[in-house]
Amino acid sequence: MPSPDLVVRGQRVITPESDGPAAIHVSGGRIAAVTAFDEVPEGCPLIEGGDAVILPGLVDSHVHVNEPGRTRWEGFASATRAAAAGGVTTIVDMPLNSVPPTTTPDALREKIEAARGQCRVDVGFWGGLVPGNLGLLAALHAGGVVGFKCFLIDSGVQEFPNVSEGELHAAMFELARLDATLIVHAELPGPVEDAGRSDAVSAADPRKYETFLRSRPRAAEDEAVALLLRLCRETGARVHVVHHSSADSLPLLREAKAAGLPFTAETCPHYLVFAAEDVPDGATEFKCCPPVRERENREQLWAALADKTIDMIVSDHSPCPPEMKRRPEGDFIKAWGGISSLQFRLPVVWTEASRRGHTFHDLARWLSREPARLAGLYGRKGAITSGRDADLVIFDPDATFRVGAETNEHRHKLTPYEGMEFKGTVVATYLRGEKIYERGEFPAEPTGTLLLREPTTPTPSPWDDFEDF
Repeated sequence: MPSPDLVVRGQRVITPESDGPAAIHVSGGRIAAVTAFDEVPEGCPLIEGGDAVILPGLVDSHVHVNEPGRTRWEGFASATRAAAAGGVTTIVDMPLNSVPPTTTPDALREKIEAARGQCRVDVGFWGGLVPGNLGLLAALHAGGVVGFKCFLIDSGVQEFPNVSEGELHAAMFELARLDATLIVHAELPGPVEDAGRSDAVSAADPRKYETFLRSRPRAAEDEAVALLLRLCRETGARVHVVHHSSADSLPLLREAKAAGLPFTAETCPHYLVFAAEDVPDGATEFKCCPPVRERENREQLWAALADKTIDMIVSDHSPCPPEMKRRPEGDFIKAWGGISSLQFRLPVVWTEASRRGHTFHDLARWLSREPARLAGLYGRKGAITSGRDADLVIFDPDATFRVGAETNEHRHKLTPYEGMEFKGTVVATYLRGEKIYERGEFPAEPTGTLLLREPTTPTPSPWDDFEDF
């Protein structure tokens, strides 16, 4: 074996096969081999992880960067800095909240240009499915997006409208033809509209979290998951439910798994640490859609992660300027829905997971392998094994991390995690063998790359001549 450029070793290296002493040999930015701890060529540069845990670099497949157009909300420079500080080496940017949204080939090119040269971690892109762009999906797919996102309910921004059942049905046939993944905000508007007309919401105090919780009932998610499961069976399209929060839908997800359908789901740290009963009145930093639900619901989500009904944990980092949270008035109904969390996923999840007896292999699966697989990146990312990019995070699982303005690398500091202390700190993060973060320090220049699928010529589509569904 040729001498590597670098060796990273530690007493606890989390590979797909083991959790113990090992040496990671890095050549040309990739993992050349994982060997015994003592197998280090003489004179080779060596990084000692010591007693810390060495995990595969985290992959976060659900991040709203908001650039171009709404860079005041976040932006590639600040988002990828926060990612690196959190042990995240790859993010996949959502197609909405930027202006323009990533729903046309021209918008994708604009997004790529906005990101170029700013990124401290590797970045991929989701395309958007909206009414009227069915004929553009093949071109977007050929242009390099990893898959497509749609909403079944109002997205909150007018430039990214939700699709109807008929539009969704037609699009899923096209995505099956393209062999492209569809990720879905799975809430249906009917139950939400019915709840909004009820006295429990319309006549209730908007400062109380219970009012907001009742405005987004579990039925909205449950009915959406049932619809997606039916259409998945009919079309054969790969379907992924984003930010799942309703435990009532878990039997449907288990049904999909048992049937072997291409149907996956994610949840988020905020659904696994917070509980509706504990959200203070007026604390609009906790607002997200679907909402943080009750304590018993939270424990059922943990059980679903344990039995692999839910596949992964991603951040759904959805920041905004603090004034949009309407914190002074504390109105949950009017406030922007989204939680700022990209940097904190690893310590938050480890704190809660370790209490429940989960392992570092579970962390690697939830935070690296499965998000990489969802985004079609598992050939390069998501595991410490030969041939993958040398993306690594050195993590001290016993140290503590307190969230505060001085430790928060997001553009805006308002987050429900403010002031909380978690178990585990990121010591250092490596991207393709290069250190991109260590103990609060970053290199001068960003070295992240843009992860576009290999450009292809779009295959003819039956929808090419359609201007609408």
